[in-house]
Amino acid sequence: MLVSFLGSLPLGTLNIAAMQISISDGVTSAALFSVGSLLAEIIYVRLSLVAMDWIRKKEKIFKVLEWVTLAIVLALAASSFYSALHPSQTKNVILSSTTLPHIVLGFVMSAVNPVQIPFWFGWSTVLFTKKILLPRSDHYNAYIVGIGIGTFVGNCVFIFGGLLIASKINKNQHILNWVIGGIFTITALIQIWKMSKKKSAVHHLEHPEEMTHGLEDKVIEMAEPAKHKNP
Repeated sequence: MLVSFLGSLPLGTLNIAAMQISISDGVTSAALFSVGSLLAEIIYVRLSLVAMDWIRKKEKIFKVLEWVTLAIVLALAASSFYSALHPSQTKNVILSSTTLPHIVLGFVMSAVNPVQIPFWFGWSTVLFTKKILLPRSDHYNAYIVGIGIGTFVGNCVFIFGGLLIASKINKNQHILNWVIGGIFTITALIQIWKMSKKKSAVHHLEHPEEMTHGLEDKVIEMAEPAKHKNP
């Protein structure tokens, strides 16, 4: 839960999308979007726990997903800029419920985002190595539930944060659309840079330890007491 929560806080496609949905369609819609995104995430995690070797061999799939993700982020940026240029159009066309139900939209956007796969691949490898996570159904279930809760709470920071920002700027929400469009644009540029430098999902699958750098020791330290209480 801790790793999932902290991993949800850096600006990214999904949490910024949740924030924009909360502003345009309300908390319930944003919450449904977040539930959809975390469902895809926990499915990926569950698969990675039992099929790590198979996942490593599917490099072509990850490369395709990276291009799909890039296309979605660019489309989100364009849609946000369009909303900013047309104040009467307050909703992002792609994130509107008229495109897909928000829970389905969240699932699809999360499912085509390959970054989370090596992220959890790395953490699962570390926890298996430290024998904090054991190959048992009860461990897997608790692990997945914690991930889902952490992701949802992390998204709630953006959902309610977006509402707070919207209430402050009141009738100048086109400014927020400019900001969100800029964030999506920067995200796309970072994605392009990673793909050009081969620092993409495929690279992180081959070097999962890079995804856990900096937080590993702290999380392991917090997990140790729980391990001793439940040998």
